[in-house]
Amino acid sequence: MLDTVVTSQQPILECELPLDGSRFEALIPPLVERASFALRKKATLVFTLDDYVVKGIMTRAQRQALEEAVAGRLNVLVSGGTGTGKTTLANAILDAVARLDGEHRIVVIEDTRELQVNAENVVFLRTSDNTDMTRLLRATMRLRPDRIVVGEVRDGSALALLKAWNTGHPGGVGTVHANDASAALIRIGQLIQEAGVPPNPELIAEAVNVVVSIKRTADGRRVEEVAAVRGWSSSGGFHVERLA
Repeated sequence: MLDTVVTSQQPILECELPLDGSRFEALIPPLVERASFALRKKATLVFTLDDYVVKGIMTRAQRQALEEAVAGRLNVLVSGGTGTGKTTLANAILDAVARLDGEHRIVVIEDTRELQVNAENVVFLRTSDNTDMTRLLRATMRLRPDRIVVGEVRDGSALALLKAWNTGHPGGVGTVHANDASAALIRIGQLIQEAGVPPNPELIAEAVNVVVSIKRTADGRRVEEVAAVRGWSSSGGFHVERLA
């Protein structure tokens, strides 16, 4: 179905299964001693922020802070390590967006289709071998979006995303690999450098309004904090205020 052959010369397979959109990653020798693979099934159910409270993953105060961020059209960055549930949490935030502003045009940009948006006016864009995320972000500006969503900020396209969020398209959502709010902002700066420009912390502090951090603990996943970004200074770095 995928028409792909894995050999010792090409020992890595990364793909999206055509039937249900699940992500598949496989490695064979000589990269590993024995063949190894991981299957990441696509979510079939979108959890709401209320569900997160009921399950004890977030507090009522954290839910309220996120709902206020959505209502205020603040740009929200979801941070966490691998397997912490960043995408699932982003889906819950997007569910709140759809409930509040169902008529807003939402443009979603991803490498692999994972995010789910229940809004009526939504456009899904995907990168390809010939079209990277930066190019899609430029194209997005001509689609007249109300909100811009990026599945995972992972390279120099972070600069284009921040500029988009900061130039008349507030209320966006994105995810990034980082352990807490301050680390997430620093990570965005590192990604901007991949575009061959300085990290520009002032732009980061202006474009990213709220960071929500989620972790996987021995007792399950937990939202560690919802924090507001209050600015940046050369002496103190990013100024982050814990909201909940």
